Amino acid sequence: MTTSERYALIAGNGQFPLLVLQEAQKQGIHMVVLALREETTPDIEKLGARVHWVSLGELQKALGILREESVRKVVMAGQVKHKQIFSDTPADGALAQLLASLPQKNTDALIGAIAQALAFVGIQVVDSTLFLKHLLPEPGQLTQRAPDAEESADIDYGRTIALTLAGLDLGQTVVVSARACVAIEAMEGTDAVIERAASLANGRRLSVVKVSKPGQDMRFDVPVVGLPTLETMKRSNASALALDAGRTLVFDRDEFTRRADHYGLAVVALAPEKE
Repeated sequence: MTTSERYALIAGNGQFPLLVLQEAQKQGIHMVVLALREETTPDIEKLGARVHWVSLGELQKALGILREESVRKVVMAGQVKHKQIFSDTPADGALAQLLASLPQKNTDALIGAIAQALAFVGIQVVDSTLFLKHLLPEPGQLTQRAPDAEESADIDYGRTIALTLAGLDLGQTVVVSARACVAIEAMEGTDAVIERAASLANGRRLSVVKVSKPGQDMRFDVPVVGLPTLETMKRSNASALALDAGRTLVFDRDEFTRRADHYGLAVVALAPEKE
């Protein structure tokens, strides 16, 4: 990587884009930022980057900005809520044409099409974890406590379900109790599916399993957990969390581990299934 390369960050919601921007700056790379009005936190403005605000529907404008800024590489970081597909955000002609060309509108198809549109104008979408490799855990136990026998059985069962779900590009998280699948993720996100499981479980202990997709494209839609995940687990009586090693970003890593230990949770990173 050289500092002469011109990078841009397409920033979705949450902490992810902020961390990418900060780590890139530490490495001497000063990114241009495309911030999404419907998703990006205004805090992005505080990090000293050159920020352009665009709507989700303004694909042509976004491409024009990237060309004017002489960008050659793009990092996509931060979630764009899938439900935005069904919002009333107007789409410009370029985006409307792109959406009309898609046989299905799942995450891979949508973001993959955006990546192709960028490639068409000579811009490469790179690994979204490029600057955050230290936040991808190796296989093993992340907390002092390992999953007990019941939690381990739930995790084994849950991974079977979650891998099938992820293979269909529907979601990446399942919540299990006593080898029964209580809730599966659709468009709502990890924390919301844990809360929904709690509303169905009548106080039973829950285990959360989050996986990457088969053939996970590390350029986008990489699984993420952080402190809000732990807080949701605590109030939902979820006692164990399993995630894919090397493919899941763990934000605020030191505090994440400290807090998980304080709450008595078991968190484990498992080697992804061979493909």
